[in-house]
Amino acid sequence: MSGHITQDWEPVVVRKKAPNAAAKKDEKAVNAARRAGAEIETVKKSTAGTNKAASSSTSLNTRKLDDETENLAHDRVPTELKKAIMQARMDKKLTQSQLAQIINEKPQIIQEYESGKAIPNQQIITKLERALGVKLRGKK
Repeated sequence: MSGHITQDWEPVVVRKKAPNAAAKKDEKAVNAARRAGAEIETVKKSTAGTNKAASSSTSLNTRKLDDETENLAHDRVPTELKKAIMQARMDKKLTQSQLAQIINEKPQIIQEYESGKAIPNQQIITKLERALGVKLRGKK
């Protein structure tokens, strides 16, 4: 190494990277831009401040539902079946609760079947047929 030392006087430029999208939205950055007189564009998001999911476009479905006039209801227990269950239960001298216990269902279910409020379930009807020893289906 020689005793001769030189200094390098070339300017060194240190640059900050351009602000990213999040930094541009930062309150400080926006205020600084306002002070500098730069143009600031504010864009309101279409669903901002509402309690709607981004995908909830209900207009089509709503119109379809409004146009729908068909009255839909679940099948109920037919009168013949109600009477057949009651008659078979009485013949066996069972209460609704006892019958329910035999077929492992809640007493409420037997009550609903006998009052005609239940939606017929083939599995339950099968259990009732077995427990009461009668045929409840296939009369039509």
